[in-house]
Amino acid sequence: MNPAIVKDRIFKTAPTVALIVGAALAADYVLNVLLLRRPEHFTPLTTLAIAAVVATPLAYWLTSQRMRVERMRDDLADSVRAKQKAIEDAEEALAKYREADRLYRLLGDNLTDHVALWSPKGERLYSSPSIYRITGYGAEEFMALPPSAMVSAADFKRVQGIIRGLTPGGPPVSADYECFRKDGTAIWLESSYSLLGDGSKILLVTSRDITERKRLELDIAKALELAEGASAAKSDFLANMTHELRTPLTAIIGFAEVLRRSRGLNKTAARQVGHILDASHTLLSVVNDVLDFSRLEAGGLELDPGPFDPAAMASSCAALVEERATAKGIQVVVRTSESLRPMNLDGPRLSQVLLNFLSNAVKFTAHGAITVALSQVVEGDQALLRGEVIDTGIGISPDNREAIFDRFSQADAAVSRRFGGTGLGLAISRRIIERMDGRIGVDSVEGEGSTFWFEVRGPLAELPTLEAEAVSPLSAEAGVRLLLVEDNAVNRELIHVMLEPFGVEVETANDGVAGVEAMRQGHYDLVLMDVQMPVMDGLTATREIRAMEGARGAATPIVAMTANVLPEQIANCLAAGMDDHLGKPINPTKLLEVVARWSGRVHAT
Repeated sequence: MNPAIVKDRIFKTAPTVALIVGAALAADYVLNVLLLRRPEHFTPLTTLAIAAVVATPLAYWLTSQRMRVERMRDDLADSVRAKQKAIEDAEEALAKYREADRLYRLLGDNLTDHVALWSPKGERLYSSPSIYRITGYGAEEFMALPPSAMVSAADFKRVQGIIRGLTPGGPPVSADYECFRKDGTAIWLESSYSLLGDGSKILLVTSRDITERKRLELDIAKALELAEGASAAKSDFLANMTHELRTPLTAIIGFAEVLRRSRGLNKTAARQVGHILDASHTLLSVVNDVLDFSRLEAGGLELDPGPFDPAAMASSCAALVEERATAKGIQVVVRTSESLRPMNLDGPRLSQVLLNFLSNAVKFTAHGAITVALSQVVEGDQALLRGEVIDTGIGISPDNREAIFDRFSQADAAVSRRFGGTGLGLAISRRIIERMDGRIGVDSVEGEGSTFWFEVRGPLAELPTLEAEAVSPLSAEAGVRLLLVEDNAVNRELIHVMLEPFGVEVETANDGVAGVEAMRQGHYDLVLMDVQMPVMDGLTATREIRAMEGARGAATPIVAMTANVLPEQIANCLAAGMDDHLGKPINPTKLLEVVARWSGRVHAT
C-alpha cells in the first residue's frame, strides 16, 4: 500500500481513537465515581489502555472504509461530470455538424459552379444540384449518365488524358470544352480537375458555364479579324493611292524639270514651267505627308539609329529650301557650333523634322531671314541636341499654339486658304520626336515671328572612316546600255529624255515577260524595273532573271524604279533580288547617280 495513503489514514484515525478513549474514561468515571460511589474502582490508566487497544483498529478500519467511500463518491462524481461533459461536447459537435451540413447543403444548392466527385474506377460519387442550372439534368439524372455523355469523343479523350496526368494532392488542371444541355443546346464549360491528396485518389471536378465568355472571345476575335482586314485594306488603299498619285507625278515633275532646263523657252514659258514644277512638288509633299502620317497613326514608325553629323544635316536641309527662300528674297542662315559632335540617332527622321520646320518658315515668312540653329550639351557618352528654326514670319497667336502640332491643324482657316498645306507636317514632326523620347515646341510672337524647336537625347558616335565612293553625273561618252522595263509609255519617254544627253542607250520592255525575254536575248549594264505591270509584275520578273543568271554565272544590277515606296514594299523589292530602289517621281540627279553607280560608269566632273 502507498505509505502516503497509510499515513493519511493514521492521521485521520487519531481523532476518532482519542474520542473513543475519552468517552471510555468519561463513562468509567461517571459509573464508578459518580453513580456507584466507588472511587477505588475508577482506573483511568487501565481504561485508557483497554479503550486504545480496542478503539485503534476499529477506528482505523472505519476511517479506511469512510475514505474508500469518499474516493468512490469522488470517482463517481468525476465520472458523472466527465460523461456530462462528453454529452455536452457531443451535443455541441452534433449541433456544429448539423449547422455545417446545413451550410454545405445551402452552398451546394446555390452554387453556380458544379462540383462532382468521381471514384478511381470512374464512377460518379457526388454531383451538386447546380448541375441542373448548367445542363438541365437533375442530380439523379446526371448521376445515371455515362461519363462520355454530353461531350464529343475528341473532347472526352482530351479530358481523359488530363486526368491520367494528375498527381494526388497536385495542382488542378483546367480545360475548356463544348458540351450539350438536355435540350440539345450547345454550351461551353470550363472544368478544373484535381486528385484529392488524402490517399483516396478521388477525383474532384469543378465546372462552370463560360458560354458568354466564349461568345465574347469569338466576338473579339471576329472584331480583331475585321480590324486587321480593315487595316490591311487601308494599307492596300494607301499603297495603291500612293502608286496611282506618284505615277502621273513622275511624268509631270520629270517633264517639267526637263522643260525648265531647256534653253528654248522664253521667260514667260520658263516661269510657267517653274510654276508647274513648284505645284507638282507641293502635291508630292502632300502625298508624302499623308503617307507618313498614316504610317505613324498605325504605329508603323520604326527608328533606324545610326551615326550622323548634326551640322551636315542642318546645312543639307537649309540647302533644300534655299532656292524657294531666295525666290522670296529671304536669306537662310545656318548657325552651328564647331564643337558639334556626331550622334547615334535616326538622322533622316531628324532631317524630316528640321525640313518641316524650314518649309513652314519659308511658307509663312514674307521678308527677313530664317535661321537654323543647332546646339549640343555633352554629358559623358550622351548628348542633348537642340534644333531651332527661327523665322521673321507672321507668328502664331497664343490661342493657336497648343493646337499647332495637331493633325490637319493650322493657325486658322484664313492661314490655310492663304498659304495652303494639309496641316500634317508638324503633327508628323511631333510624333517622330516623341518616338525618340524627345521634346518639341514653339515660341512665337504674333506678327514678329516664331521659333520652332526640338530636343532629343542620344549617344555620341564616330562617323565611318571609310571614304564614300564619289558618284558624279554621267558624261556624254558613258556608253551605258540600259534596259527599262516600264508599262507606262509616258514614263518610258521621260527616262529616254533624261538619259539621252548622257550617252545612255535605253532599250525598253512593256512588261515583265518582255523584260525577261530581253535579258535572255541581250546583255545590259543595268536594268530599271517597274514593279506594278500587267502580264508579269517586276518582282516576278526579277526572280526569273536571277534564276536565269544563276545558270549563267552572271548578275546584272537591277534597280526598282517604282511608285511603291513604303518600307515593306522596298523590302519586297530587295528580297526579290533587286539591288537598289529608286522611288517615283524620278529626281533627275538621283537617276543619274543610280545609273552611274550601278553601271560602273563613274566619271569625274
